[in-house]
Amino acid sequence: MDGHFGNHNAVQMARQRNLHLISKLRCDAALYFPYTGPYAGRGPRRKYGRKIDYNNLPGHYLKETMVEGHIETRVYQVQLLHKEFAQPLNVVIIAKINLRTQARAHVILFSSDLALAYAPLVDYYGLRFQIEFNFRDAKQYWGLEDFMNVTPTGVTNAANLALFMVNVAYRLRTNLHPHAPDYSVLDLKADCRGFKYVEETIKMLPEKPEPVLLDQILHKVASLGRIHVSQPVFSFS
Repeated sequence: MDGHFGNHNAVQMARQRNLHLISKLRCDAALYFPYTGPYAGRGPRRKYGRKIDYNNLPGHYLKETMVEGHIETRVYQVQLLHKEFAQPLNVVIIAKINLRTQARAHVILFSSDLALAYAPLVDYYGLRFQIEFNFRDAKQYWGLEDFMNVTPTGVTNAANLALFMVNVAYRLRTNLHPHAPDYSVLDLKADCRGFKYVEETIKMLPEKPEPVLLDQILHKVASLGRIHVSQPVFSFS
């Protein structure tokens, strides 16, 4: 989830439902190694060890190194403690170094699942962007933001329908993109409306046009509301 949810309350909410949370921490988050030294002999056992230094990460936590152009990327994974979290965190630190200028930057991802490997943790976090895009499209194009249903079942059905239409639109556009790479959701909706208008109008005629002429009419009317004028290669009829 987004870094907004990278906090103790979000982790507890997920764990109460037997789920795990993957999120992001601030780049200056105060993280500590668990204390492994001897017991002092009195009072509670010390919990927090040395604070992590993001500019001097221990090499034995390094999992992968990649170089692309003049940017070196290092991926570290380690279990660390945060004083605002009740449990240890599975932390993945993605550090980037500009080999020309030695400028550094890093991103801190974490999961409440201590057994999750670094690669799927990074991949799962990346999925949040696709999820956000899907919800954006559902709100912008398919009515998720302004439906009028108020009952639990009605809300569930409206949300499922909006997200279903996101997938349908994606599939239709994927089939068409080799021929019309600019074809958009708005073009798709314009085509759909145009085909429907023509079909309903044809029903009122005493005699249907010839199939060739009908096909030309369908595509001509469908293209009137389209942003990109490329010819579609499928029909809604």
